[in-house]
Amino acid sequence: MKLHYFEHVPYEGLDRVGVWATQRGHGVSVTRFHAGDPLPELASIDALLIMGGPMGVYEAERFPWMKEEMHFIRQAIQEKKKVLGICLGSQLIAGALGANVYPHTQKEIGWWPVRFRPEAQKTPLKSFGTEAMMYHWHGDTFDLPKEAVWLASSAACKHQAYAIGNHVMALQCHPEITRETIGRWVQESGSIKNPSRFVMSEEQMTYLADGYLAVLGPPLFQFLDDFFTAPS
Repeated sequence: MKLHYFEHVPYEGLDRVGVWATQRGHGVSVTRFHAGDPLPELASIDALLIMGGPMGVYEAERFPWMKEEMHFIRQAIQEKKKVLGICLGSQLIAGALGANVYPHTQKEIGWWPVRFRPEAQKTPLKSFGTEAMMYHWHGDTFDLPKEAVWLASSAACKHQAYAIGNHVMALQCHPEITRETIGRWVQESGSIKNPSRFVMSEEQMTYLADGYLAVLGPPLFQFLDDFFTAPS
């Protein structure tokens, strides 16, 4: 399988999704929007992964590549390519399909449980069970696109996951991270100087990381296997 991913900033890459792709022997290519890379030919890829980033979908004038990116996402969905969006990626899919994306009333940063709705058990998300401790780092949220099936929520964020058919999956949370990811994001953003109800301190996030990451590894790989191999 030929997987292509969109990278918006150099410190938000594939992380454990990249480990999975290497182990499974999938080809991987990338468009680094922060480096001015061109988009691929849609016919040359089998699947699209859209990673995170600190920008908002409503900042398209500030990031002129974003409109072109969303056009490509819309085309990939129309052609029934497998499309997986994580955090900003989930928001870009929503925006590309005409849904509103906007600042949330609060940030959600750290380890918080995600509850999966009964509908999720009919999708590849079933590998995570009915509830899983997930890592979060976001301040925006979105309305569900038309035809999307709502699959998960958290205490701070109603829309944590949705799907469209068998070929589109969007996750607001970050199951792909590594322990090193947390440190990189803290260094780059500096946005957790004031922990709050849904914003953990760096020390707390790091302390919890090893245990939660160990638990998340197998269901993440199972989710990726199921999503990318199921017929579109």
